[in-house]
Amino acid sequence: MSRYFTEEHGLFREGLRAFLKKEVIPHIDEWEKTGQIDRSIWKKFGDMGYFALDYPEAYGGMALDKFYTVIWLEEMQRINSGGFAAAMWAHAFLAMQHLNAEGDERIKKEYLRPSIEGTKIGCLCITEPFAGSDVAGMKTVAQKEGDFWIINGSKTFITNGAYSDYLVVSAKTQADMGSKGISIFLMDRDTPGISASKLDKLGWRASDTAEISFKDVKIPAQNLMGEENKGFPYLMQHLALERLIMGINAHARAEYALEYTLQYMSERTAFGKTLDRFQALRHNVAEMASNIELNKQFNYYVADRLNRGEYAVKEATMSKLNSTKMADEVIYDCLQMLGGYGYMEEYPLARMLRDSRLGPIGGGTSQILKEVIAKMVIDGKSYKSSF
Repeated sequence: MSRYFTEEHGLFREGLRAFLKKEVIPHIDEWEKTGQIDRSIWKKFGDMGYFALDYPEAYGGMALDKFYTVIWLEEMQRINSGGFAAAMWAHAFLAMQHLNAEGDERIKKEYLRPSIEGTKIGCLCITEPFAGSDVAGMKTVAQKEGDFWIINGSKTFITNGAYSDYLVVSAKTQADMGSKGISIFLMDRDTPGISASKLDKLGWRASDTAEISFKDVKIPAQNLMGEENKGFPYLMQHLALERLIMGINAHARAEYALEYTLQYMSERTAFGKTLDRFQALRHNVAEMASNIELNKQFNYYVADRLNRGEYAVKEATMSKLNSTKMADEVIYDCLQMLGGYGYMEEYPLARMLRDSRLGPIGGGTSQILKEVIAKMVIDGKSYKSSF
């Protein structure tokens, strides 16, 4: 219990941890090798209500506070598969957020509800081969033809991009308007003209990350989500949550890495004493623990801001920037504590180091985030909610 967590939060954490231990952890090594997660696990998550936390009761959600989401994210990092965790949260907090925020009543009934139930899997398609952090520079285009939109272009680095049932896709509807000419569309996977190829990654190997091509993809006009040409502010609206998610993931995996390393150090002996008795190593642990706690408490503060309906874009950006850097450093040092064993695949630090490295890249690179923060701190730029 604390200023952020109640007894009910604690019970939720215990139940989730037990669920993951029983239903997920036994399969992680297989999914890491195959790069494909068994679809049945989404249904199990749905049956337990783990996709319902942040969504309206009218569509099967629970409308709980943001700290249930914080717990959900933290516990997902303890299974030591950044790829599995990403597949789940990209569905639950990226694709589904757009369904809930911009989808009409039909979309919420036909896509959001089954997404909460775990019977449909979604992905969010923004990044392109030549337009990553530069969202306004995307080349995918959508042209109106009667009662349909025709979409051409490509997306890349899309989590759940190969196996999802539907895609939330950003495209230019007014090519000469820059960021003011972007719209958001919903596509079924089996729509003709959609093709996907899986990408081979350094880490996050359990998740399917894909490059997706759209060739004369024809979708009904009603699959436009929200207003035409309002896609950019819709995308920006959800970035604060995405960045905080990446920040929470980072502090949680760093905390788990240190927890594992301390257990190892308490059992491993050298020169007649356990590793946790050597002053140099103890002081390194003190620094790591301090940095983890500082980032964790800041992330809780940002979560509290979002929970109260504030658009804390600056703080969420700082969360991702600092927490992902900290996690890389902590996990690097934890691996070093294990010596040669840290480099072995049978120990968890090798995978954790690979998975952590995406933190400063995905959801906006650290270099881009620094410029965003600089604009707010130096230039006085402010970002306002679009809702």
